[in-house]
Parts: sequence; C-alpha cells; structure tokens
Amino acid sequence: MFKKSFVLLAAGALVVIGAQSAAAHVEVKADNPRALAKDVTLTLSAESESASAGIAELRVVLPKGIAPADVSFESGPKSWALSATSDGFRVKGAPLPVGEDVEVAVAVKQLPDAEELVFKTLQTYGDGKVDRWIELDEHGATEEEGDHSHSGNPAPVLKLRAAALETSPAPTPSAPTPSTPAPASDSPSPVASEADGDDNGGMSGGTWAAIGAGGVVAAGVGYLVVRRRGQAAE
Repeated sequence: MFKKSFVLLAAGALVVIGAQSAAAHVEVKADNPRALAKDVTLTLSAESESASAGIAELRVVLPKGIAPADVSFESGPKSWALSATSDGFRVKGAPLPVGEDVEVAVAVKQLPDAEELVFKTLQTYGDGKVDRWIELDEHGATEEEGDHSHSGNPAPVLKLRAAALETSPAPTPSAPTPSTPAPASDSPSPVASEADGDDNGGMSGGTWAAIGAGGVVAAGVGYLVVRRRGQAAE
C-alpha cells in the first residue's frame, strides 16, 4: 500500500514539473504595439527552466521589416550588453542566479506594417544548455497565450494594432500651377482703330487729304477758265 502511494505521488510530481516546464516561455511586449509605430520599446521576458545554471544570454531573430541596426539596448541585467547579429541581436552577460528570470528592453526605430511579429528566441544558460523558443503552429503563427497544444516551445509573438492614419497618409495631388496672364499690348486693338475711324465720319485721314487736294485743283481750273473768258472779252 505504501509503495503504491509513493508511486502515485512520484507520478504526480512529474506531472507538476512537466506542466511547469511547458508553462515556462519567453514573452514579448511593446509600449506601443501598433503597426508603423516609431521609437517603440520592446520588452522580452524569459523564464528560467534550469535547476543547475542561470540564464546568460538571449539571442533574438528579428521579424521581416526590422533591421538589426535599428535596434538598441535600453535595459537589462547588470553587465549585460547588446550586439547585432546577421538576422537579429543578442543580449548577454554574466549568468544570473539559478532560477532567476530575465527581462530585457530594447528600442526599435519603427515597427513594420503587419498584424503580428514573431521573435524567435534562443535562451542560453551558463552551463551551455539552450532553450529554443522558435516553434510555430501549423498556420505559421504562434499559439494563443495559455494554449500549449500546438507546440512545446512557442516563439514569442507580438500582436499589433492597425497603423494610425497619420503614419501612412495618402499622397496629396500637386496643385495646378496658376497660369500667368499675358502682358497687355501697347498697340491699339483693331476695335480701337475702328472706333477712331468712326470719329472722322467713317473715312480715314488719307481720304480727307485726297479730297482737299482735289478741291485745290478744281479751284485752279476754275480760275484759269474765268481768266481766259475775261481776256477774250477784251
């Protein structure tokens, strides 16, 4: 009877340990979880699973749209520092006390335009053991919080709200250039010339000159005719 009770207690302890191990994971949070948000602080929290060594490093694979050069260190354990990798970054330093969880904060220049971001993470201990939080469910996304039925080591995921309108404004059409008015001409318009002709009885100055010249000629002819008649009478 005692032996049977001991076996049951041992089995129950293994279940509890297994449940605690499955519950341990890495989480990521943001102070502004919105697509296209700028100057965002990401906080990574990793739970310790080792009973013999402390956490010494977190290596993170960045999602598409965030470059390693756009990430900088904000806070973490004393003596820990950030360095860029080809596909992300790592934060490491002296191992923490055994069983102690770790929290690291980094700054990101701008989040990409997406609905969610996956941050695959390798958690390394002082003795070289590595926890790989990189698994996705069959749809390519991480499991919902509290649901560990799809993967044993889910990658941390950050859900994003839709981008604010002012971060992606529609292009404003350029205003048409106002046309420059044509300069006024100094020469009189045809309408003005016609108006000037009307003031002279509808005849131009040349016509009046011709009439005047004709009058002079007629007067001269008349004078000659009268003179000849006078001479003939004498």
